[in-house]
Amino acid sequence: MIFRMNFVRLITIVCALVLFGGAVSAPLTAQSASGKTSAKKSDSKAAAADDLVDINTADAAHLKALPGIGDAYAAAIIKGRPYKNKTQLQTNKIIPAATYKKISAKIIAKQP
Repeated sequence: MIFRMNFVRLITIVCALVLFGGAVSAPLTAQSASGKTSAKKSDSKAAAADDLVDINTADAAHLKALPGIGDAYAAAIIKGRPYKNKTQLQTNKIIPAATYKKISAKIIAKQP
């Protein structure tokens, strides 16, 4: 009986934290930025675009930093250049579909 009451209390507390924790933190972040949230969002988008690995120009070390890419896949990616888009890694069977799913959000194929 005591265990059941403690368990119910624990569940209630966890639910309250989940429900109210996210709702409270979002407005505080927006208020603390004092109107600079749009600038921060655009900066983070630009930084995210800069963090993408360009499969047309990256060296082997940068490619091997991607999850699931080792020496063989890095060499195959470099050998298959240039790519019109990043999906060609999968359609041209340079890397397997499972590996492509791991890295697709982290790569880009920029055109010169």
